[in-house]
Amino acid sequence: MDVLVVDDDRDILATIIDQLQAHGMQTDCARNGREAVSLASQHRYDVIVLDVMMPGMDGLNACQLLRSAGCTTPILFLTARDTLLDKIDGFKAGGDDYLVKPFAMEELLYRIHALSLRISRHQARQLSVGPLTMDVEQNIVQRDGQTISLNKYQFQILRHLMTQSPRIVSRENLESAIWHDQPPESDALRSHLYQLRRLIDKPFEQPLLKTIRGVGFCITDGSAGTADEA
Repeated sequence: MDVLVVDDDRDILATIIDQLQAHGMQTDCARNGREAVSLASQHRYDVIVLDVMMPGMDGLNACQLLRSAGCTTPILFLTARDTLLDKIDGFKAGGDDYLVKPFAMEELLYRIHALSLRISRHQARQLSVGPLTMDVEQNIVQRDGQTISLNKYQFQILRHLMTQSPRIVSRENLESAIWHDQPPESDALRSHLYQLRRLIDKPFEQPLLKTIRGVGFCITDGSAGTADEA
């Protein structure tokens, strides 16, 4: 999971970054709204954690600017403002969740995880990579018009890889997305990936599921480059 954390308080920023990385999340950070908008325009994040009260461009204005630019990434506001009107302002600006300071780090982690699992209200229900398509609402996967039957874990793995495509997803990121903080003891991921490759690639001429040695996995139709399979 890739998370952008934005806060002008260096200590708070460092604490959040340390905790997220300790839980297997990849993080970028910004000190103000303008930096946040710049980073979000260059990278695709799963969640943005955005402080409200910052010098220059505050969190509300940054959120509004991101939404007007078409950014649909879930945004979690952090703020010491705790009135109902403050929360309403956050939601009106385009925020998806609101956490009041001081907060428990465990609650922040769970809220980030919950937001990362949401399908954005602006996101199309159809995912596609080359000839491979997925209906995320009806749990239907097809390649070249042929329906492919997947179990729950295979579907979740494929959905995460297709959502991130053509980016490479690390093993830690993929395990966290599927099993959260309780990954299985056995190498279940390798087994599911083997079966997934057998179902979506083996019957067809062009492989889509790639393993990049020492880096991770990706779904690509080849237009973004090739990778060595393990």
